[in-house]
Amino acid sequence: MSNKSHQPTGPNPLTRRELMRDGAAAAAGLAVGLGVVGSRPAHAAEIARTRSYNPDMEYHPLGKTGLWVSAVCMGGHWKRVNRMVPSAFQGDNFLAANLKDQAFQQNRNEVVTRCIESGINYIDACTREEILSYAEALRGRRDSMYLGFSWYQKELRFENYRTAEALLRTLDDGMREARLDYVDLWRITMHEQSGMHSEGEVDEMMKALEKARQQGKCRFTGFSSHDRPHIKSLIEKYPGIVQVIVTPYTAKSKVRPKDSLFDAVKQYGVGVFGIKPFSSNALFKGDGSLESEHAEEDSRLARMAIRYILATDVITAPIPGLINTQQVDNMVKAVRERRQLDQAEARELEQAMDKAWANLPANYRWLKDWEYV
Repeated sequence: MSNKSHQPTGPNPLTRRELMRDGAAAAAGLAVGLGVVGSRPAHAAEIARTRSYNPDMEYHPLGKTGLWVSAVCMGGHWKRVNRMVPSAFQGDNFLAANLKDQAFQQNRNEVVTRCIESGINYIDACTREEILSYAEALRGRRDSMYLGFSWYQKELRFENYRTAEALLRTLDDGMREARLDYVDLWRITMHEQSGMHSEGEVDEMMKALEKARQQGKCRFTGFSSHDRPHIKSLIEKYPGIVQVIVTPYTAKSKVRPKDSLFDAVKQYGVGVFGIKPFSSNALFKGDGSLESEHAEEDSRLARMAIRYILATDVITAPIPGLINTQQVDNMVKAVRERRQLDQAEARELEQAMDKAWANLPANYRWLKDWEYV
């Protein structure tokens, strides 16, 4: 993967040796740990060197990786982008997006550009389509964003991709097709109930992650799962490899008083990206389009949900999918607003989330399992 035409561009392009150095330092626990509020002033100069730094954005340490990421980051999904670009895909299958559709790619480019301008500096891509689309959107400005990589169609969920050899081939093939020289975070997508995987399969996954980092193909490593007890056990068993997890955290989630997943997250300095902050859009009345009669109300609910989630400082950043630049602006506004909801806001958000959970489609009712984390 060392073709010179694929080298990252920008003012300070990273070399393969630097990637390996950074990964080794993080694995040794030499980088910044958790403790966002207390550590920000002490690390002001370090934060100012993060990608796409904007003094109006807030930044959090991504566990022990040494990276500082924006308080809200960008999820890879574009589930409602056809409300903005009708030609993007047919029906509601967002994975059926036509990546060659100029209007679609322009939409993705514009959203990524607004993120960069606003100081949002991480994209979490977890499908082939997302990797290809965002790699293209970052062409010529790769060093403006940290990029999370998961090619889930050829990862642990599927039987043919449960060995270290097969997983490493997925990474190599995906980087080659997307014309990426490296990825910042390889976070393999496991079964949602990852406890379904055998110990041998998990061990093979960890071997692949560790080897990829040693080879400088990725800077940091982790995985995605919806299985709280299993996530906790993997953090404890593989502390040098599990640097970041990607897992649900909604506007209705609460930290479990005892034996919380977050106990292990804090102990081992693991970064946490929270998916489904809006309960797969069930929180909203409108369809995400700018013309929706519910656009203003939905924007307010989105900001309250983000503020609620950010009040839990163990969450490094929620990663909502964003389909237009106005949604990017709304997330930036949420970060700037006060964390604590007043009584009226808390009541409004609670009522909206009660309705959202009552109306969850059958394939998303598992989100109710994330009321206590």
